[in-house]
Amino acid sequence: MSTKRCYYETLEVERTADDSKLKSAFRKLAMKWHPDRNPGDATSEIRFKEINEAYEVLKDGDKRAAYDRFGHAAFEQGGGGGPGFGAGFASSFSDIFEDLFGMAGQRGRGGGRERGADLRYNMEISLEEAFQGKTAQIEIPVSVTCESCSGTGAKAGTKPKNCSMCGGAGRVRQAQGFFTLERTCPGCQGRGQMIEDPCPSCSGSGRVSRERALSVNIPPGVEDGTRIRLAGEGEAGVRGGPSGDLYIFLSLASHQFFQRDGADLHCRVPISMVTAALGGEFEVPTIDKGKTKVKVPSGTQPGRRFRIASKGMPVLRSRQTGDMYVQVAVETPQNLTRKQQELLAEFEKLSSGATQPEAAGFFTKVKDFFGTRANS
Repeated sequence: MSTKRCYYETLEVERTADDSKLKSAFRKLAMKWHPDRNPGDATSEIRFKEINEAYEVLKDGDKRAAYDRFGHAAFEQGGGGGPGFGAGFASSFSDIFEDLFGMAGQRGRGGGRERGADLRYNMEISLEEAFQGKTAQIEIPVSVTCESCSGTGAKAGTKPKNCSMCGGAGRVRQAQGFFTLERTCPGCQGRGQMIEDPCPSCSGSGRVSRERALSVNIPPGVEDGTRIRLAGEGEAGVRGGPSGDLYIFLSLASHQFFQRDGADLHCRVPISMVTAALGGEFEVPTIDKGKTKVKVPSGTQPGRRFRIASKGMPVLRSRQTGDMYVQVAVETPQNLTRKQQELLAEFEKLSSGATQPEAAGFFTKVKDFFGTRANS
């Protein structure tokens, strides 16, 4: 009978734990019991091995099913490829190593050619510029390759030398208990090269700060939040490394007439009560700096929308165009003269349900409602 501890107990999880809970428990315990965090403690090394063995089984669906059915016996006497420090060990612990030793994103970086940082530039444009497109001229402070040393960081006439500690690899290996860890070289900080005589213009970084003028092409139809990428226009790389990218983030200024909804434009136009009642027409501006007429039929109600086809915004990188919607707001007269008040009062006396069917219908329902309640 096996005397091994239950794998679920080893990882301190329930038997119903899903993959994410298993991984979380594994990471937590592996970091806690790692030999490097417990130097000279033989117990931690044993626990570390037990944790890895348990996770190697339970993270594999087939092995977990066999373990749930037969227990440790499933992997004894050649019963199915038992756990251990095989090919899966490195993949199991790669993210743990990164958490413990800060190795994320640093593998194979030797040679000193670090990519430059990406830059962001915020630009505000008008709705008309978004409609037409434009070519904008901008100036940005940016690090560029040092001309004095051509980006090497070494003084003219000299060259960087391979790091004597790592031999130019940027990484060093070190035995840690029962396995070997690879770390960033502390001598060259992972660059693989050392500069004995740095360039006086850039202090050995291989780049200097400059103001750079750029031309940015903004296509018609861009929306608020559109991002334009200019490859290679970011920070210059360290010691001759490739440059990063520049990202232009666009924002649209508010407009005095229009509100944008995707490719469609909306505007609100106040009209008089007389125009709404008798009908008429009015002109509205369009985004292409033109004008268009809107005909208002008699009896137009507040909030009615009129669609003007193909007078909206162009759709980015297509031949489609949105529409323009005009919403009327019927304005109630203010500051009436006595004569105007008398005329409106006379109009009210002459009005009937036919002139205001919605109001008449509503108040009829109100009377019916209270009449029904009174009889109940």
